[in-house]
Amino acid sequence: MGEGPATVRVRHKKTRYYAAIASAVVLGTGVAVGTTVAGANAAPNTAGSVAVPKTSPASSWTITPPTTTAIKHLVVIFDENVSFDHYFGTYPFAANTDGTAFHAKRGTPTVNGLYTKITPSGPTGPLLTNNPNTAEPTRLTHAQALTCDQDHGYTAEQQAVDNGKMDKFVQFTETSTCSPPNFGTTGLVMDYYDGNTATGLWNYAQNYAISDNNWDTTFGPSTPGALNLISGQTGGAYAISATTGAKVPDPGGVSDLNSAGFGTVYGDPDPAFDDCSDGSSRTATSFPLAVATGRNVGDLLNARGVSWGWFQGGFTPTGTTAGLAVCGSKHANIGGASITDYSPHHEPFQYYKSTANPKHLPPSSEAAVGRTDQANHQYDLSWFYRTLTAGNMPAVSFLKASEYQDGHPGYSDPLDEQTFLVNTINQIEQSPFWKSTAIVVTYDDSDGWYDHQAPKIVNGSNTSLDAAICSSAPVKLGSNPVRCGYSQRLPMMVISPWSRANYVSHKQTDTTSVIRFVENNWLGGKRIGGGSFDAISGNLTGMFQFFAPRFKPVILNPTTGAVVKQ
Repeated sequence: MGEGPATVRVRHKKTRYYAAIASAVVLGTGVAVGTTVAGANAAPNTAGSVAVPKTSPASSWTITPPTTTAIKHLVVIFDENVSFDHYFGTYPFAANTDGTAFHAKRGTPTVNGLYTKITPSGPTGPLLTNNPNTAEPTRLTHAQALTCDQDHGYTAEQQAVDNGKMDKFVQFTETSTCSPPNFGTTGLVMDYYDGNTATGLWNYAQNYAISDNNWDTTFGPSTPGALNLISGQTGGAYAISATTGAKVPDPGGVSDLNSAGFGTVYGDPDPAFDDCSDGSSRTATSFPLAVATGRNVGDLLNARGVSWGWFQGGFTPTGTTAGLAVCGSKHANIGGASITDYSPHHEPFQYYKSTANPKHLPPSSEAAVGRTDQANHQYDLSWFYRTLTAGNMPAVSFLKASEYQDGHPGYSDPLDEQTFLVNTINQIEQSPFWKSTAIVVTYDDSDGWYDHQAPKIVNGSNTSLDAAICSSAPVKLGSNPVRCGYSQRLPMMVISPWSRANYVSHKQTDTTSVIRFVENNWLGGKRIGGGSFDAISGNLTGMFQFFAPRFKPVILNPTTGAVVKQ
């Protein structure tokens, strides 16, 4: 979600409806949106700038296009705000004092976690008992699944890393107090779950492949993470007024513009091409909205005629206000809080004019899902489940849970997240597509949670927003600043008949490794270009083995995460 509680911008307001750019004019002002802006992807959602895409003929699309591997369908489940150590720091040892029992299989490999060795009584090592931070990592119980949201701003995360010493998390990213039932305590930012709470993920790790060397592409919160997932690029952006459509400064959202009129998204501004974005009142206090330019992986897939889609919970409008779609559906999390399902700044394709569905229009039919029509490849999550049963799952699918199930601390949690993950993965495993499918589970950012492994900076940045670890490193990818990374480790898992079993990969990857896999598998190795991180990202192929598939699925219980059938 947002950069964290220490930032000035508050994106998560549960009691208000969200809306974005009017379809023809900005309501209440009579000023056409985008009339003061020129250039590619410049104009936000106006009738003349984002036309409903024409439906492409079926003959121009291939449901299972040629691939370089046995994977004909990729499903990317993009969850929220978890560092590797926060979920897997003591894997494969679980305390078994609460929650669902977990016992590792014989021969389970260890990870680069919080311990130096695992004894019969549990993990041991100086990171657990003599940590360089001002608090020791402590195990969170099953009853403490709901916690405070930590600070995960671009600068705060760099300060916590402290030039690689990894010893300032309490000072710079911790939030220790929040409203019940969410749990808070001093030193919370250091704490972790084990297999008694993150049970489903640990059981998937037992049967498929996980990485302990996967990185957030850049420092910062959800929106940079989401943009990196689809383009490897957060530069080439700018903010606009929600009332006039003119370019405006957006401190905390988009960096200062260069001489060409572009900056870098480093916070969580909502997308300009989305009716459900922030600023529905169209007042002077409305937050600026962001426009991204350049290409994303959806553009590349369209050019190649490969079916694809982004599927997000709450995308279907619940009504309209002043001509704008309203995304107002809600669900209760395990603590009973009513959480709005749809978060606009978690939907990266809505920042790009070429791939946006501003009005949240549904596809013209189930058969059109994955193809270009009025939905423009952007769908409610429910449409993905229809494709599983109707036989039209796209070649590439990105899934984003409703907020209460996306794992984001503050309003979601590992147990609600587990329900979504297991229900979804069970359905995929029991579908006709399973034999040719790979599911990638990964995360958009670390939430600021402690991870002990110091990052390797592959692209630097020297601005007032950057700490020494970034300002001392050269810019290697394009010329856009405020794109420093890699930042912190994030979980990444590959679940497939073709993945390695009970395997821990130590090969370096990052969020853009997902699009690199897409590019290599479907697009002949074509890259985004323009300084995208996909040019240097590691390959996911080390987590696969393509000579001995295991087609029998591992079915879990969505409530407990325990194995039901394998």
